[in-house]
Amino acid sequence: MASAGASVKLAPSPSGKPRMRLAITCYPTYGGSGVVATELAMRLAERGHEVHVVSYEMPFRMDRPLANLSFHAVHGSEYPLFRYPHYTLNLSNKLIELVEEYGVELIHSHYAIPHAVAAWQAREVLRDSSRPETGRLQRGGSTRRDVKLACTLHGTDITLVGRERSYFELTRFALRQQDLLTAPSAWLAQETATYFNTTPGSVQAIPNFVDLERFKPDAAQPWRACLAGAGQRVITHVSNFRPVKRIEEVVRAFATLRKRMPAVLVLVGDGPDLPKAEALAKELGIRDDLRLLGQQKPEPILQASDLFLLPSRAESFGLSALEAMACGCPVLGYHAGGLPEVVEDGVSGILCEEGGDICLGTLAADLLENEPRYRAMRTAARRRAENFAEKPIVDQYENALLGLLEPAAARSAGG
Repeated sequence: MASAGASVKLAPSPSGKPRMRLAITCYPTYGGSGVVATELAMRLAERGHEVHVVSYEMPFRMDRPLANLSFHAVHGSEYPLFRYPHYTLNLSNKLIELVEEYGVELIHSHYAIPHAVAAWQAREVLRDSSRPETGRLQRGGSTRRDVKLACTLHGTDITLVGRERSYFELTRFALRQQDLLTAPSAWLAQETATYFNTTPGSVQAIPNFVDLERFKPDAAQPWRACLAGAGQRVITHVSNFRPVKRIEEVVRAFATLRKRMPAVLVLVGDGPDLPKAEALAKELGIRDDLRLLGQQKPEPILQASDLFLLPSRAESFGLSALEAMACGCPVLGYHAGGLPEVVEDGVSGILCEEGGDICLGTLAADLLENEPRYRAMRTAARRRAENFAEKPIVDQYENALLGLLEPAAARSAGG
């Protein structure tokens, strides 16, 4: 991990806590990493911090204006010699510009590749003492440009992409350059230590959070009548439909359940494996029971759902599962990855051993046919989600980030 360096004098926010100027870089798409990054950016801006979100397009969850929140698009360039786009270089250059123009003092990357690499590249350029002084002065009148780096890992950047031979060494190096590493589950923190040789305990586990006012049960949700007829159960899956989400197992599990009761399968989101779901549904004779909704706000659909299927085998946390539970929708998935840290097997949801795609459908049907148990599980799902309320978890992020800039002030702010 990089050294802490000298502290920076921070102006107070309206709440009395030190005020940060930070850049958050993330993917803008439907996956959990972009959702967490965007929601965190908005929460920090609401607390008076100056937040600059950086990506190649506007994140879909960045859906309302805030005084201290701004978006900066990363633009590529075309040149005949370049066979492929150089997004990492373009991102690094944009981060350098933000530091020099706005006095950004901390870059928080979400997902290691390419964001943590781009952040490190930006810092190395900014550390170059031979560069001419440009932009405004840093806090306290200093021209110091040794920005701090934080990275939140989200799962496949460690379990899949980062382990590929073409990315492994660069991923391992970039992780070692961060001043702060976080992960949403103890499982992912351990995976990082195992495969990338990080110092034991150096990855701080900070769970994902959910807005319990936005995601809450609503028995009168009008989406229900749009999705299903009378007597039909609503089974839902929300994701970015990449191979790791194992969408074909969702469809096969639903087909097993469908043999026992009338139901529809609602798929929310978009991604490369979505056509596989439709093709398999046709093959299994259940295409008419499929509802493809694309990228929608998930909360009304989750409120209208009876069960949520998430058969990923390396889910680092399961943000979509948490949002479903907050709506009182029990989750069924595998006892693997970080999902057991979110879903209590047999209480707030059901987890079975990996590889049992048919088992998920059987367990789902059994649960729906046992009305007292199902009702109890809906209540328990909401209660469990309340352990991941927004404020205390954003507090953890805020104090960890402040600790990089002014450790004593952050400790005082944290109580």
